[in-house]
Amino acid sequence: MSTLYVTEQHAIVKKDGDTLIVQIPDDKCKDARPPAEGENTRATIEAERGKKMRVVRVPLIKIDQVVVYGDATITSPALHALLANRVEVCFLSYYGNFVGRLSPEFSKNSLIRLAQHRAHDDPMRALALAKGFVAGKLANLRTLLMRANRKLDQGEIERAVGALKTIIEQVERFERNAAPANAEAELPTNPAVAVVNDLLGLEGFGSAQYFGVFGMLLKQDWGFNGRSKRPPTDPVNALLSYGYTLLMHKVQSAIGVVGLDPYIGFLHSSQYGKPALALDLMEEFRCPIVDSVVITLINTYALKREDFLEEAGSFRMNDAARRTFLEKFEERMGTPIEHPTFGYKATYQRCLELQTRLLAKTLTGEIPTYPPFLIR
Repeated sequence: MSTLYVTEQHAIVKKDGDTLIVQIPDDKCKDARPPAEGENTRATIEAERGKKMRVVRVPLIKIDQVVVYGDATITSPALHALLANRVEVCFLSYYGNFVGRLSPEFSKNSLIRLAQHRAHDDPMRALALAKGFVAGKLANLRTLLMRANRKLDQGEIERAVGALKTIIEQVERFERNAAPANAEAELPTNPAVAVVNDLLGLEGFGSAQYFGVFGMLLKQDWGFNGRSKRPPTDPVNALLSYGYTLLMHKVQSAIGVVGLDPYIGFLHSSQYGKPALALDLMEEFRCPIVDSVVITLINTYALKREDFLEEAGSFRMNDAARRTFLEKFEERMGTPIEHPTFGYKATYQRCLELQTRLLAKTLTGEIPTYPPFLIR
């Protein structure tokens, strides 16, 4: 099972039996562009009808999600077939900004959502879950750095590994409304974080340690000097932000399958329109999925600096680079790994759902504590 990405502008997705047919105008395959503001897209489509189309066939049984970029069309029969197969359709702008999603019928299991809301309103239970998400994320960051430093043997990376170990220990003994004891004395000085006084502060401090040396893992120097989200001020940050967006949608789909409420979180605050639970659950997977893809694409020279466009100080991939990223991202999602809790092989895609189910079992009391997803 994998995701169908419809990235070509003016593409049309139709249904033919148990297969989806994606029709792509030949001249759009290489020179796709976003529709200009006020452009008459209906007239454009009419003009394209007489042109030769490239056709791609995809069996419905092989699809678990569809992501549509920009000006592409999915016919009603295709949408009905996707929803009948419980396949979610996610709509993004041409540049990858989230527009909306079309989801199958919501899970009828209201009991786990009631349990989720009760845990959200219980400070101690919410804290225990939040600590699991943070500890899992930081442990995976540390593992990736240790793996990389076996070859690089850099003192700065070794110091970041040590700092992350200390921060993880502080997360484990963290108590609500209490700053970690001797935080400034125990942790290396970081100008970005003066005082660590809550769990998110610890998470942010650990991420700063990690991204402070992340550039040393890369064989191409693209001007990465730390994490910059909005806007991404260099190509590396553009890749990270894009990958995290894709991952969030994957996690949100897994949450929908299990039947939890994606907007009620434990680490991230529950606010209007914010998929807090998806942000919670994806923390453990940022490093082993997205960061690993970014490192691979840069270090194998699959992407180069000229594959990025700069606009008003913000960077984004060109169309060819985006397709390369999506291919590598889906390859990573389909990579099997031994699940740390169950002990059997499962793809990263499957692990997203397994972790969501473990969270659901924790909420309903079937297991005592939430076991984070930890790489080795």
